[in-house]
Amino acid sequence: MVKHAVEANFDGLVGPTHNYAGLSWGNVASKSNVNSVANPREAALQGLAKMKQLADRGYVQGVLPPHERPHLPTLRALGFTGNDRQVLEQAASTDPSILAAVSSASAMWTANAATVSPSADTKDHRVHFTPANLSAKFHRSIEHRVTGRALKAIFTDESYFAHHPALPSVSHFGDEGAANHTRLCSRYGEPGVELFVYGQIAFNEQAPAPVKYPARQTLEASRAIARLHGLSDRHAVFAQQNPAAIDAGVFHNDVIAVGNGNCLFYHELAFLEEDRVLAELSDRLTGAALEAVRVSANEVPIEDAVASYLFNSQLLNTPDGMLLAVPGECREVPSVSRYLDQLVKGDGPITSVEVFDVKQSMRNGGGPACLRLRVVLNDEELHAINRGVILTDALYDRLVAWVNAHYRSELDQQDLADPMLLEEVRKALDELTGILGLGSIYDFQL
Repeated sequence: MVKHAVEANFDGLVGPTHNYAGLSWGNVASKSNVNSVANPREAALQGLAKMKQLADRGYVQGVLPPHERPHLPTLRALGFTGNDRQVLEQAASTDPSILAAVSSASAMWTANAATVSPSADTKDHRVHFTPANLSAKFHRSIEHRVTGRALKAIFTDESYFAHHPALPSVSHFGDEGAANHTRLCSRYGEPGVELFVYGQIAFNEQAPAPVKYPARQTLEASRAIARLHGLSDRHAVFAQQNPAAIDAGVFHNDVIAVGNGNCLFYHELAFLEEDRVLAELSDRLTGAALEAVRVSANEVPIEDAVASYLFNSQLLNTPDGMLLAVPGECREVPSVSRYLDQLVKGDGPITSVEVFDVKQSMRNGGGPACLRLRVVLNDEELHAINRGVILTDALYDRLVAWVNAHYRSELDQQDLADPMLLEEVRKALDELTGILGLGSIYDFQL
């Protein structure tokens, strides 16, 4: 039986240690702004403003908490000893690169938090969650445990929700979560087809692969998640990302393609076997024909797509068609701005464009789509979640006040060794778990 369902967006709150350490090789924006002075308060308020704009338009908008950073348990596991102040001092003096890594606020990009399969697709008709191991980058590989705790604190009822541990944290099963996964369907509550995009086949050294930048997602990881989630062959398509795109700075598929409903919006260099991918999607999509919106390199060169994050946008249903929620940078790159003007004049599924200011996130290599995890929920499932994380006017006002009370307006690399920063973060997060009703999810609370 088909049930009414909505696609809820769960955005990550930008954390108090938002900074520009340039930790992500292959992410052009991240490396370009290394060692710049960040503004964590502005970044968090920009993210909240995006959430509020979408909630005001009637979309179900949830909040995912930031992680504790600097992460002292990781520093201790790496041999730094003493009290918290001494651990920070040792790391800062002997290996500041490690301190920067365990201080990253990268959990804000919740498109990497997990892969989610709706109950309409899964064998047991539950919503399945697998936190991403993010094994390609040390600073991200330490996220999945707290991510898993947060997801379990929100989606608690085991009769509706199934939680899996992250895949083994080795390169053969590198998993970057929903940034390499999208779902197409006729309606959210109906069975859909889940598109898993990978960068390389780990157990086949002869298979195509990028040469300049690493491929972070493997076919083996994608297939493992499909098995864990109980997806049949009818509900899954596997596609290799074009290695040339990865080498151009497209480190995740959501930097070059985005899907919603029966629409796939993508650049011509997105997929290695474009025709096969479209044919399989068309064959397995039921109830509606696939609407493939293809952007050519003549219209938008791949370099401009990466610079503007055109495809790292949110594609949302409206009564009059689909809305493309883009970062402000899309209006600063001439070829992209021209393309968007022509796009909405056409007769395709995307009928409007709206600009969002997420500049602080963009400077670290994450646009609007990076900031959200999509979770399709039917009415019963939506009622069963922890409602304390759903954004309302009252929660928005409370979170804005919380950010203003606890976040710094400037943060650079030297500040990461400040023991007062750690105290500020813990105090803020302890208060936040109370605001959101999450219980104890952080190591310092356990």
